[in-house]
Amino acid sequence: MENQVEKLIVENILSALMEKGVIGSDNLPEKIIEKAVTQVSADTTECTGECGPCNNCGDPIELEPNDKIMVENPHNMEALKMMRESTPARILMGRAGARQRTASYLNFLADHASAQDAVYQDVSDEFIERNKLLKTQTIVENKDEYLQNPELGKKLNEGSKKLILENCEKNKNVQIIVVDGLSSTAIEANVEDVLPSLIQGLKAEGLTMSTPFFVKYGRVGIQDEIGAMLNCDVVVELVGERPGLITAESMSSYMIYRPSKDTVEADRTVISNIHRGGTPPVEAGAHMATVVRKMIDNKASGVKLSEILK
Repeated sequence: MENQVEKLIVENILSALMEKGVIGSDNLPEKIIEKAVTQVSADTTECTGECGPCNNCGDPIELEPNDKIMVENPHNMEALKMMRESTPARILMGRAGARQRTASYLNFLADHASAQDAVYQDVSDEFIERNKLLKTQTIVENKDEYLQNPELGKKLNEGSKKLILENCEKNKNVQIIVVDGLSSTAIEANVEDVLPSLIQGLKAEGLTMSTPFFVKYGRVGIQDEIGAMLNCDVVVELVGERPGLITAESMSSYMIYRPSKDTVEADRTVISNIHRGGTPPVEAGAHMATVVRKMIDNKASGVKLSEILK
């Protein structure tokens, strides 16, 4: 695949230079031109899609795995294997001259595209309905406004406030909210495993809960307004983390005891990196229930709870 890409790049460069008059076809050996045309023709005839022999039918490209060791002639392969197994980071990718290999560059582009999709795509209505979540929204009107004005993601619109007060009971121990945050992918990948485990754990702890609901275009701070509105002891917020190039599926849980307008970030207790390659979703849900119990028993969260539990 690398050779094919490089040949196409060379062909395009030569064509562009000839079009601009920088070089003429007379300056190139005829055999080289003939060989390039023959090679490209041979490559394109391999395409069997409905679009014909164009190599543009949109068939998926199979990429090299990110965990493959691509260093040539290493002095100590066993040491490299230990390094490779210790981290999901982009290491030991090898190089081609002064640049990275085409395979690792394509992997980078694919992961970057996945991260962008996670940010710009919305959590689907089908997912919200399947999980029986009440759908609410902040005062944000669209994705661009959401990304450019973080503070707006901390306030519910009036219609959502009314919907919550009509459907959610006040004065419960726990209010669970699902917030899209910066990764719709993380929400759809984890919530269906976390939510049942969390609810089961809270019931086992003897805690009361109100109806869970979904908040579109929400930020972490939205839990402060919701907690004050419903007068609950603890708000548990499941929110999509900002995606990276290792995974776009990482979700966090922000939990806070008795939030108010005076809440500061140090008041929040966080469980992060919830995904299949980090903290397993089912395990995270059960752990959250244990943490909530400790919050209620000690009437604290965040740094204050950590100090009490020392």
